Amino acid sequence: MTSKPDSTPFAALLARCAPEWKAYCQHAFVRGLADGTLPAGAFRHYLRQDYLFLVHFARAWGLAVYKSRNLAELRQGLDSLKAIVDLEMGLHVDYCALWGIAQAELETLPEARETMAYTRYVLDAGHRGDLLDLHVALAPCLVGYADIARWIEAQPFTVRGSANPYEAWIAMYASEAFQAAAQAERDWLNARLAGQTQERLDGLAATFRDATRLEIDFWQMGLDGA
Repeated sequence: MTSKPDSTPFAALLARCAPEWKAYCQHAFVRGLADGTLPAGAFRHYLRQDYLFLVHFARAWGLAVYKSRNLAELRQGLDSLKAIVDLEMGLHVDYCALWGIAQAELETLPEARETMAYTRYVLDAGHRGDLLDLHVALAPCLVGYADIARWIEAQPFTVRGSANPYEAWIAMYASEAFQAAAQAERDWLNARLAGQTQERLDGLAATFRDATRLEIDFWQMGLDGA
């Protein structure tokens, strides 16, 4: 039995950005993670800059709290902010240490141009728009990493277990907890994209496409940094 195609509002948004989404989810950096051939220097460069990205990602969720208009939205933004600051950043620091990157180094890193471009774009989308604009700009990261993990797991060339130095990274984003968080974000977006005017959807699609292009640049930054 074949599954029915996804006809949700967010799936329609994704379909409008299909070439960019494929280039992001199937980037050479991602393929290198999957088969374990990504140069270690590329991964370390990515890890360093991803710490800085998380700092600004937390700021974006702080902005989401400010942009909230009811208690449910306030709680969602605050929960996401606390998850990054109290949990994810600590886990990232510990994971960086396994790759020989000390916390002191992370705290004094200069931002790569790609990191600056992406994070400031997300924050600008939130400042000039509303909460939906901000969520759409953030979606390529949260939803994208979940999709990427599922894509990696589905590939015949993927290497899992101790034979792949990036197994822990793959497992983290393939985990039930992360996949559930990404699905919750999809559900939130579907509820709020439904009923929007065509003009509004056009603007949101442009934001999503640009954010996805900046995600592609972030992967390429890792490769170039090697």
